[in-house]
Amino acid sequence: MRSENEMMNIIIDTAKSDDRILAAYLKGSRTNPNVPKDIYRDFDVMYVVTEVESFRKDTGWMNAFGNIALKQEQDDAFGYGERFGIQSGYENSYSWLLLFEDGNRIDIGVETLSVMEKGANRNKLFLPLLDKTGCLPKLPPPTDEDFHIKKPSEKRFRGCCNEFYWSLCDVVKGIARDELPFAMTTYHTLVRSMLDVMLDWYIGIHTDFFVSSRKLHKYFKKYLPADFYEIYVQTYTDGSYEHFWCAIDAACRLFRKAALFVADYFDFVYPENDESASRNYLWNLRGNLFPKQIDKNTSCQNTDDTGCSGR
Repeated sequence: MRSENEMMNIIIDTAKSDDRILAAYLKGSRTNPNVPKDIYRDFDVMYVVTEVESFRKDTGWMNAFGNIALKQEQDDAFGYGERFGIQSGYENSYSWLLLFEDGNRIDIGVETLSVMEKGANRNKLFLPLLDKTGCLPKLPPPTDEDFHIKKPSEKRFRGCCNEFYWSLCDVVKGIARDELPFAMTTYHTLVRSMLDVMLDWYIGIHTDFFVSSRKLHKYFKKYLPADFYEIYVQTYTDGSYEHFWCAIDAACRLFRKAALFVADYFDFVYPENDESASRNYLWNLRGNLFPKQIDKNTSCQNTDDTGCSGR
């Protein structure tokens, strides 16, 4: 794998040698002082250019970066452009994700001067690399403060709780119907996403809302107490319905612990009625489906009376 210095030299030399490129700047994890330095970090590069179309029409300018093993671009179906709703305005800005044969990866974009001046493609993780015309703004050193966990309003706290407990009812309905894809997808996209939000607030309180758990909450292990993270790991499950119930119990225990702490800190009212209604619904369905497990209550690790499907 080529070194960081080798890759940066190629990125800067490409900008220097192309008259269409006015400036270049780095963003993302390599500019973030709070991100551990490792070989897996992408090079998030933006070139400020005179126009975009020629870069899209002929991508031969990328050859200097090395042999591309895998590529995704903004206009691809199902890709990041569609996912983030940025499949338009290509005459002013466009980007590609490039994975090279040696394992390096560059996420690279081109934008016109007017787009750069508006700051549409950048945040405070901004590090100038090259400025041929003096067009780049003079900004403070890079910081990830834009991504710090934000304090919740009581409305958002209550909404998070309600969505967690409401979506759990859909999950167990899917289990009762033996619709595993529906149940599993609902659990991971709705239930666990609300758990992640609540845990973010818990972390925020303990860090004075001065950190980020980063993309898809990948720093939970770093910021959560060991006992919380141990339960969090138990919220993952396989295709077994019995194991699925154990994961649901773990999610409920952890959500309640975190939510009660957040409510107490901000003097919010925890919605006991929402939890009780959801718990009763889950209890009744689980009792019909797995009566032996309900009676013995031995199939899940650390199950106690705070699990949604236990009493």
